[in-house]
Amino acid sequence: MPLLELIIFAALAAIVLYQLYSVLGRRVGRQPEDKPAGEGLPSPVRPVERVLEASEEAEGVALSGLAAVRARDPSFDLSHFLHGAKSAYQMIVNAFAAGERETLRNLLSDEVYSAFESAISAREAEGRTETVEFLHPPRADMEKAEVEGDAARVTVRFLAELRSRTKDERGEAVDDRRTAELWTFERNLKSKDPNWTLVHVDAAEA
Repeated sequence: MPLLELIIFAALAAIVLYQLYSVLGRRVGRQPEDKPAGEGLPSPVRPVERVLEASEEAEGVALSGLAAVRARDPSFDLSHFLHGAKSAYQMIVNAFAAGERETLRNLLSDEVYSAFESAISAREAEGRTETVEFLHPPRADMEKAEVEGDAARVTVRFLAELRSRTKDERGEAVDDRRTAELWTFERNLKSKDPNWTLVHVDAAEA
C-alpha cells in the first residue's frame, strides 16, 4: 500500500509539473514580432528623451517675464533692483527740478534725456526755478519685465507725493500733488556695467 501511494503521488507531481511548464513556457499576449506589417504604433519615448522634453518645457517657461532676466543674469535680485530704482527715481526727479543736466545724462537714454533737457531749457528761458520735496518715500512696484536680444527691460510703477516750489518774476507757487508713473529701465546683459538706464516714461493710473 505505501508503494502504491508513492506511485500515485509521483504521477500527480509529474502532471502538475507538466502543466506548470506549459503555462510558464508559453508566450502570453502579443509579442513585438507579432505586430502585423504596416501597423503604425508610435514608438515609446525613452527616459532620456523625456528628461530633454521636460528641460525644454521648463526653459520655455523660464524665458519669459522676470524669470527671463534671471535666466540671463543669475545675480539679478528684484528687491535689490527696486531699492536701486527707487533711489534713481528720487535722484532723477530732484535733478530735473534743479536742472542738473550732468546727473541726468548719466542716468537717462538719449531719447529721454533729450525730452528732459528740452523741458529744463524751456523753464530756464521763462526765468523759472523749481525745487521738489518728497512728502513720503515713493512706492516702487515691478510692473513687467522682459528680455529682447541682449537687452533686459524692467518697468516699475512709482507712486509718490511731491511738493514742488516754483519761483519766477511773479513770486513763488507751491504745489502738492500725487504722481503715478511707469518708468522702464534697461541694461545690456552682455555689458559688465551693472547700472540700468531709464529709457521710457509713461503716465499711469494711481
